[in-house]
Amino acid sequence: MAKQKFGRDSIQRVIEKNRTKKREIAQLTIKIDAKLDVALAKLSHALHISKNRLIEDILMESGIIQEVEENYYD
Repeated sequence: MAKQKFGRDSIQRVIEKNRTKKREIAQLTIKIDAKLDVALAKLSHALHISKNRLIEDILMESGIIQEVEENYYD
């Protein structure tokens, strides 16, 4: 747990240090294991949200991302 918290602090410092007024946009593409894909699909169905929204929420909660432009379709 401490290692994860330290990692978040490190990520936050990098984000703060490199913050600019100009909005930079990047696209994230991830490859996941088929079993994880099935698990995410089941969980997103149970929560009544899209799989993309679920992944976005997980990444935001973990501190990996701070903002997402919602341009995907359910």
